[in-house]
Amino acid sequence: MQAAEIRTRFLEYFREQGHEVVPSSPVVPHDDPTLLFANAGMNQFKSVFTGEEKRDYVRAASSQKCIRAGGKHNDLDNVGYTARHLTFFEMLGNFSFGDYFKADACRWAWDLVTNVYKLDAERLWITVYHEDDEARAVWRDEIGVPNERIVGLGEKDNFWSMGDVGPCGPCSEIHFDRGEAASCGPNCGLGKCDCDRYLEFWNLVFMQFEQRADGTRVALPNPSIDTGMGLERITMILQGKESVYETDLLRGIIDHLAKITGVPYDVGAAGTPHRVIADHLRSLAFAIADGAFPSNEGRGYVLRRILRRAARYGYKLGMDRPFICGAVGYLADVMGDAFPELRTQRALIEERIRSEEEQFGRTLKMGMSRFDEEIGALSTGGQFPADAAFFLHDTCGFPIDLTEQMCREKELTVDRPGFDERMEAQRQRSRDSAEFSAEGGGGGGKGVIDIVLGNIVLSETPDSTRATHFGGYSELTGEGSVVHLHRDNGRSVLVLDSTPFYAEGGGQVGDTGVIEAPGCRLKVLDTQKKNDIFFHFVELEDGSLDSLSSGTRVTGHVDMARRREVERNHTATHLVHAALREILGTHVQQKGSLVAPDRLRFDISHFQKVTPEELIEVEKRVQEEILANHEVITGVYPKDEALARGAMAFFGEKYGDEVRVVEIGESSIELCGGAHCARSGDIGTFTIIHEGSVSSGVRRIEALSGWGAHGRVREDEELLATLAQQLRVGRDEIAERVKSLVAENRDLKSGKGAANNRDLLKELEAGAGEKETVGDAEVVSAVFADPPQDELMRISDALKQRPGKRVYILVGTGEGTVKLLVGSSKEVGKGQVHCGNIAKAGAAIVGGGGGGRPDLAQAGGKDVSKVEDALNEMRGLARASLGG
Repeated sequence: MQAAEIRTRFLEYFREQGHEVVPSSPVVPHDDPTLLFANAGMNQFKSVFTGEEKRDYVRAASSQKCIRAGGKHNDLDNVGYTARHLTFFEMLGNFSFGDYFKADACRWAWDLVTNVYKLDAERLWITVYHEDDEARAVWRDEIGVPNERIVGLGEKDNFWSMGDVGPCGPCSEIHFDRGEAASCGPNCGLGKCDCDRYLEFWNLVFMQFEQRADGTRVALPNPSIDTGMGLERITMILQGKESVYETDLLRGIIDHLAKITGVPYDVGAAGTPHRVIADHLRSLAFAIADGAFPSNEGRGYVLRRILRRAARYGYKLGMDRPFICGAVGYLADVMGDAFPELRTQRALIEERIRSEEEQFGRTLKMGMSRFDEEIGALSTGGQFPADAAFFLHDTCGFPIDLTEQMCREKELTVDRPGFDERMEAQRQRSRDSAEFSAEGGGGGGKGVIDIVLGNIVLSETPDSTRATHFGGYSELTGEGSVVHLHRDNGRSVLVLDSTPFYAEGGGQVGDTGVIEAPGCRLKVLDTQKKNDIFFHFVELEDGSLDSLSSGTRVTGHVDMARRREVERNHTATHLVHAALREILGTHVQQKGSLVAPDRLRFDISHFQKVTPEELIEVEKRVQEEILANHEVITGVYPKDEALARGAMAFFGEKYGDEVRVVEIGESSIELCGGAHCARSGDIGTFTIIHEGSVSSGVRRIEALSGWGAHGRVREDEELLATLAQQLRVGRDEIAERVKSLVAENRDLKSGKGAANNRDLLKELEAGAGEKETVGDAEVVSAVFADPPQDELMRISDALKQRPGKRVYILVGTGEGTVKLLVGSSKEVGKGQVHCGNIAKAGAAIVGGGGGGRPDLAQAGGKDVSKVEDALNEMRGLARASLGG
């Protein structure tokens, strides 16, 4: 029986038992920030089990995509070495939300495995929680399993809980006896050892208690069922294989990898690299398809660890070039019927994996050489030194668990305490260099808000913790009563029971305006909120604050002109998001935003620079939606209904049972609590002014709308008029005249005369080049056509002395010449970056040579057409050296 049929039979069996067959949720849980990845079938039903959410069915079944490679559930170290461990797997499950309970769950499970899958009942064993006499009785008396094949185990093995508090209960597992050949010895037995003879493949969880903080457990009014059966494990059993890697789910991938690498597969220890890479390929592909990219943080770092682990095993097979990306097409072919996202996102998956392989490949060989040197210098049974482990991590990009895995293969350990010491010292240096001050601005008084919450609202006036009513979606003038006033020198904080002022949230800035009360007039400088309490930061304009006391009625007037500009920019961000997903791909997700009256900023997940042509197309699509003058429709819906309608939700945002939905035409529907225009046409004009990198895998779009965009057009027109006047040509001739001047400038080989008037540092500060954040450092790069003599060195001196951790790459181009200058600031640690090696690598690409010191180097070449390739190579080496 093939895996596809096994999956289908499971789902159809439970459909016949009245279950709603529910599609797998994304492996990246966008509505649960407590999880790195979906790791069980019940994840998408978590709020149903806790009672926070109601659905129109009480029974469900699914085949859930899961990744277990971090946190509590982490099988990474066992992958490839055991017969059953994987980081990616499918979890078949059936669920009851207060409907059926133990008897039905056990009876259906037994019926499916013995009558549908035709497993030999004599080879099936059951474990139960040792205090769960009810479950034992069901298996023994109702189903007929012999009592000697029902084993009672303790809480560690057979009691499940959602967390320290919440739903919990005993569980019962079904095991398959693989026979004496799989036994670990004379003491082998279920519950006695952890060998592969008794293979657990289905866990039935009986949620019947609530765990309370005081340690007690009380019975739930509506007990529920949560089961999970690993598709790979039941397939291994039904196909009579010795390992999950021999099933049709994985063996085809392994054979394909053998063709790519030219190394035949071995079912023994020699085949470990093939097994690891096959498993890791699936985890990477599914995670990237669902919107997670390798990076230095959170789930992105887990993916980077997985990829670098796979790349290192590829290196053991002789692969010193990107190759994992070459197996994505095969994976999409064999799993695309069940999971179409692998086909629709194939190009994205290939590109992301290829990029990561190339990045790690630059330092992999160096790291392996250092590792081999250290191993060779160790005496038998020695410990891998902390300095070397830190070098592999910090310079070569080897995650510490990868170094530990490599050492385990040599029967060695790593000096982990010493490594951790060095890591903490590096973190402390980063904290010290940040020079963060809570009093140093921070965008509109957020430090003051923390003080208010900590010392005033929550401590001195607990009655003010009730939520503020916000009426500012439709009315920009509104009345309210004073709940609390905190006086400060110059700036005070006012809490009202009702307000028309929007509090900063969802990227939208807080409102400003005026609050009037008997005896005083207050200027509102900013509005913030915490726990649904709105804080108005005010400044006395007239009268006295003594006239304000608890219960005083006041009238708030929002600055209408400012709010309207904010609304234009906010509505424009929704249209930008829709256009980016249409033009760049559905992998694009919002990673941050700023909606201010004078501009908008929108950060997205995307793996490469957005080209000028793509930006023009995005701008065009947004303007088309503006001119269509769609009504901007807002409404409040149950969360499930909103998501079913296609509304986009964002990871990290917590949504209640009811959510606000904003729809603009047919292109945009999002969950959003912000303020918007009445119609898309109210935005007026829209223009993109900048695109750049924020961090690995995140790009930033900056744009203007409304009067801001109009002002930018006016400025551009005035600039063109000034240029035309100064160049003494017509407007249509400006480009040709500038081209001519550049050519003349190129002819000034000595760099004398007018050429020296050019200030490249000002050009850099005005936006030339790119700046990318890498951990606590930045990589600055720029290309200048025909730079005046010594100007690159002048920029270098300025960037080297400027505070902050930085590597900079400056390129000057002329007719048949390329100049390269690479340097680092003083804050870059000694030995972390070698600028000479970076410059040398770039020079090799442009057909030249050169080098220099670790902190400053110059090189050159003649192939101007390869400048972009050289720049990309040098940026990559700089990122890798900085730990990116």
